[in-house]
Amino acid sequence: MMRRLYVVLTAWIACVGMALADNVTFVATAPQTVVVGDQFRLLYTVNTREVKEFKEPVIKGIDLVFGPSRSEQNIEQNINGNRSVSSSVTFTYVLMAKTAGEFTIPGTTITANGSQIMSNSVKIKVLPPDERQQTDSNTGQGAHGGGSQNAPAASGISAQDLFITATVSKSSVYEQEPLLVTYKLYSRIRPDVDNFEITSFKYPDFKGFQRQDIPSSTYTQFVPERRDGSNYYAGVLSQIVLSPQQVGKLVIDPANLEVTINRRIPGRDEWSAALNGLPLFERMKKNVSTPQITINVNSLPTGKPEGYTGGVGEFNISSSINNKSVKTNDAITIKLVISGTGNLKLMSNPEIKFPADFDVYDPKVDNNQTRLTADGLTGNKVIEYLAIPRTPGTFKIPGVTFSYFDVRAKAYKTLKTEEYTINVEKGAGNAQEVIANFTNKEDLKVLGQDIRFIKQNEVTPRPRGSFFFGTTGYWMWFLIPALLLIAAIILYRKQAAENANVAKMKTKKANKTAIKRMKLASKLLAENKKDPFYDEVLKALWGYISDKLNIPVSRLSKDNIEEKLKERGVGEEPIRQFLDALNECEFARFAPGDENQAMDKVYTASIEAISKMENSIKH
Repeated sequence: MMRRLYVVLTAWIACVGMALADNVTFVATAPQTVVVGDQFRLLYTVNTREVKEFKEPVIKGIDLVFGPSRSEQNIEQNINGNRSVSSSVTFTYVLMAKTAGEFTIPGTTITANGSQIMSNSVKIKVLPPDERQQTDSNTGQGAHGGGSQNAPAASGISAQDLFITATVSKSSVYEQEPLLVTYKLYSRIRPDVDNFEITSFKYPDFKGFQRQDIPSSTYTQFVPERRDGSNYYAGVLSQIVLSPQQVGKLVIDPANLEVTINRRIPGRDEWSAALNGLPLFERMKKNVSTPQITINVNSLPTGKPEGYTGGVGEFNISSSINNKSVKTNDAITIKLVISGTGNLKLMSNPEIKFPADFDVYDPKVDNNQTRLTADGLTGNKVIEYLAIPRTPGTFKIPGVTFSYFDVRAKAYKTLKTEEYTINVEKGAGNAQEVIANFTNKEDLKVLGQDIRFIKQNEVTPRPRGSFFFGTTGYWMWFLIPALLLIAAIILYRKQAAENANVAKMKTKKANKTAIKRMKLASKLLAENKKDPFYDEVLKALWGYISDKLNIPVSRLSKDNIEEKLKERGVGEEPIRQFLDALNECEFARFAPGDENQAMDKVYTASIEAISKMENSIKH
């Protein structure tokens, strides 16, 4: 019995030891880039204090200045009454590189919680000294490869000491093809030493482009970088994806940056400043701008295939259906998933040709399964189409034809989904009224299922001897149906003529469609969903003006909107208010400040812009 208990305890202790070892991490960290002569730290951190036998790493090509030194940390946290304690041990080396090149420090091992663990390896790029180092040394500045002692002195901060660049991933693109703009700051002044502060950064308006900002942290990391024989501290300020909306040579105007620096006053040392009560540093501002960039935007090739919806990039498409055997008045949902990279949000939705016996509702679009990359949006665009069969029978729903322009192949490509055969059986009861808020079966409400009873009234019998034939009422029974029939024929012909004019129908329904989208935007505003709110408002504004002018969204730009509206006789004020609403919506999502106040302002401005445009535009 005792022997069995001993075996169980030994196994339990072994399992606990393995579990503890699995939770232990041993990480090596060091700067990715340094300059010859710079001292830097190499850290090895293990998240437990039960440490034995730390094996020193093998460091070649880089001199050891000091180390290793050992330090221990204990952190206690109390979150909602749950107390936790974490411990770690850090081994620190101070190193200095004397030659330029790329060096790799291999991983080393440590024994922690009774198990041996290996760290990761570290790669370090060592830049050569600044070519101006000797010149600056002769002037007494003791220049270093981009360090604070290399800060400019009496001559001020020149264009070589501090500048900003704007680089584009492509200078020649097709219409709607995304390109990446990267704004990067180069400085000889070390930001974390010289109280270096970016006080303002003004972007251009990106006229002719659709703009999307790649999310980044609010803190810009500056690392050493060599450029034109000199070493700088360089940091990426922002990256923006632009999608050109028109053909021709588009210009990206300069971006303007203002930097505030605490600069040491030339010729003043610590002793003289302390004895005379004088400041040792002066605060100065520097403004820099990027050069202007020209982008050549090519038009898409002619011969666009059937089913082209404005997609530019690389895509795939798939479809699925929730049910192939239903009863009349039951809803079916077909889901299309467009996956890939490109202008996912800007392309129109493919069309599904449902049978005439089906009631079809507006599709529900989900763009939340995407992320922004240098090549545009990547991920999935999910579109759900809801339809309700009203008569029994067997119906075929043809596959969806989806065409797009492949930027790599520089050619149009056409994809097609599978065809569905739907078997519809007669359901119980008569046709029912169905109201759909969204394209989900669960969102449907069926009305009119109760029996409507016949209202019974007392009827006074006609006296004997009185005849209905030849009376006024008798002739009215013939005249009224004839008049109603004539009126119905006239209305039918008028409606048929209007329906035949697709452009006119879209123009008439433009305001109704925009109001529907703004109602959805109002719900998103109440739920404080920032990005979906701005997307819906932009859809409402662009979709409204597209329907009004009978121009596809992919062919619209702020310039031709203004031109076409003036041709329709719209005044300057409604045009300006509508364009201001577009600009405010595009910029508000990225502007700092109160998000709720900004969203309220955008919503009100968009409603007023659509209302004024509806009253001003001439059909």
